Amino acid sequence: MAGTLAIDLGSTTTVVAYQGSGDVAATLLDLAPISSSEPSVVPSLIWLQEPSSSQPLIGRQVIEAGLLEQGGAGLHRDFKRRIGAGSASATEAEPQGGWLSPEQSGQLLLEQIWQRLPEQLQPQRLVLTAPIDSYRGYRQWLLEATSQLQVPEIALVDEPTAAAIGAGLPPGSRVLVIDVGGGTTDLSLVALEGGEGKAAPIAQLLRFGGRDLSASRQSLRTARVLGKAGLALGGRDLDRWIAADQVERGGALVGVDPTTPSLLHCCERLKCQLSDTEEALALWSPGPGERPLELRLSRRQLEELLHERQLVALLDDLLEQVLAAARSCGVEAEQIDAVLPVGGSSRLPLIRAWLQERLPQVPLRLERPVEAVALGALRLTPGVSVKDVLQRGVSLRCWDQRSAEHRWHPLFLPGQPWPSEQPLTLRLGCSRPQQTELELVLGEPQAEERSEVVFVNGLPVLRRQSAGTAAVQAWAEQPARIPLTPAGEPGNDRLELRFAINSRGELTVEGRDLTNDQPVPQQRLGSVR
Repeated sequence: MAGTLAIDLGSTTTVVAYQGSGDVAATLLDLAPISSSEPSVVPSLIWLQEPSSSQPLIGRQVIEAGLLEQGGAGLHRDFKRRIGAGSASATEAEPQGGWLSPEQSGQLLLEQIWQRLPEQLQPQRLVLTAPIDSYRGYRQWLLEATSQLQVPEIALVDEPTAAAIGAGLPPGSRVLVIDVGGGTTDLSLVALEGGEGKAAPIAQLLRFGGRDLSASRQSLRTARVLGKAGLALGGRDLDRWIAADQVERGGALVGVDPTTPSLLHCCERLKCQLSDTEEALALWSPGPGERPLELRLSRRQLEELLHERQLVALLDDLLEQVLAAARSCGVEAEQIDAVLPVGGSSRLPLIRAWLQERLPQVPLRLERPVEAVALGALRLTPGVSVKDVLQRGVSLRCWDQRSAEHRWHPLFLPGQPWPSEQPLTLRLGCSRPQQTELELVLGEPQAEERSEVVFVNGLPVLRRQSAGTAAVQAWAEQPARIPLTPAGEPGNDRLELRFAINSRGELTVEGRDLTNDQPVPQQRLGSVR
């Protein structure tokens, strides 16, 4: 079954999703025996018996073999966030350890996932996700890490954009993404590509037809960061706090080292249960042949512990840093369109309650926080949800009251996908007294050209694309004028029009007359290309 495969490589878990070329929805792949269930994800874990081992254990295999508790140089974890980081602060947050470099570990995990794909699947495209702050370095690593994979097309998208699109947010949104991973917590306020009159975001192609496109003039397609802050504290630190708290309570755990790997793994299970229940129970075995001990924790006790450890104060500091940076860009908190928690630990009720308290006016999107990035990556990939894109743009001649002259206003730009997900709304006024009709003069931008990869019918082609400010060539055939009854005067908005491109590639318009509140019937204005 031909289709597109998305891999969201995470510090703690890796999500693998697939969408066949004729499928309406994507599915998460169950890759037994390396993936866990509910939801189906691959723990980002590798175990090597020796440095040159050709039979590594991957994901759930590491956990079931008890090697996560054992630790040691053969265990490789937390390698994702050090790939392509390129800064000492990112690489020194936690000792690397292990026999493999972060880049080697990531490549091995990708190769092992690829080898375990169901035989009936035939991926024609592979799309991966990258952190926005190390996008360039991560992009270069991906080209090398996937060089041996037999897939014609490889694309890349930044994680905040994928998460937002996967959660159903429209292009052009301002989104606060809070990512509580295994070892870090990151808050990013980003403005997605797209919006009115702008091309929607789309995955950046790295390989097509087996040919490396890294030397092409594609621009980096990432969200614009308005504010970002983070710290090297994540879900495993919460596990350590829980373990220390369990030991401090006394009882059978008196004298136990709270950093014991098996105890930390048990405390992680307690934490995960409390995302959905008020009380949690887990069994911990001190050693082979010893009687398992019951560990209990309530949601109230966990939240008291997190307050004592100053987690909320730390989150407050991060949020204020992000909002201060956003204000310097002219964006206030009330202009944020949505808050999007991602990562397993973001499911904790304490974190969600904190977000709702600090940003009560901003909608909290809770849809599938673990798999939202992978699903969004599929939606951003050519050939899945994007049916076609414009090779040429289309502009509308509008009256500019300030300069008292007509100017061209872009409606849809080259590279913008169609059919339109949402119409572009414009308000237009009259240019002269007693105006009885309003003409819609449409044109096609003409500009200097350069070679660039764009997507047509969901597939990339090389074409000549605008390199600067475009002149506009008016269409040879213009649409019928819209009558105005009563006649209009300059200085006021008269028509509110909604422009869209339908599934046949036709530019359409409909709207209403603001003076008499009468509808403007839909009409087809002409074909775009």
